[in-house]
Amino acid sequence: MSIKLGDIAPNFQAESSLGDINFYNYLGNSWGILFSHPADYTPVCTTELGFTAKLKTKFEKRNTKAIALSVDGVEDHQNWIKDINETQNTEVLFPIIADKDRKISELYDFIHPNASATATVRSLLIIDPEKKVRLIITYPASTGRNFNEILRVLDSLQLVDNYQVATPVNWESGDEVIIPPTISTEDAIKKFPKGIIEIKPYLRYTPQPNI
Repeated sequence: MSIKLGDIAPNFQAESSLGDINFYNYLGNSWGILFSHPADYTPVCTTELGFTAKLKTKFEKRNTKAIALSVDGVEDHQNWIKDINETQNTEVLFPIIADKDRKISELYDFIHPNASATATVRSLLIIDPEKKVRLIITYPASTGRNFNEILRVLDSLQLVDNYQVATPVNWESGDEVIIPPTISTEDAIKKFPKGIIEIKPYLRYTPQPNI
């Protein structure tokens, strides 16, 4: 199965470092970040999980829950978490899924045979409250993910959903946003009272609406 943007993320039941989990029940009405790891006790993953744990407050501010996955078992996960907490000076409070039979990895297309026949690739999905997949990023096993970029995309997606805008290249929260071509200039003037900057009829900016 190959999951694409806009698809509904499939539900699953699984063991995890925090006990049995139903994925949909875990997410509830929150946004979700599901990210896979090649194996426990690996150095790059250790830094990633530690950094994710430190983002707990920022994720909560964005109504977002993290959940990780590795093909190792629950006991390995729980012992590895002790290492993560020690070496990264944090406390991992989100679950790590135990996917020893690789069913969830195959369901989500996290196994790429030409990269590794047995280990999951370093994939990450952002899933919205309707369980729709909104972002898919896959890194090679040797490259750690940029979670500042994940936060940036979360901010963009939530802004887009709430205000019907788009965000330009290298956008950061607080920057001007783009008015989509589907909104006429006449309607945009009413919709965005902070003002409009028209570079071209199809390229129009407005200050970020929610600040």
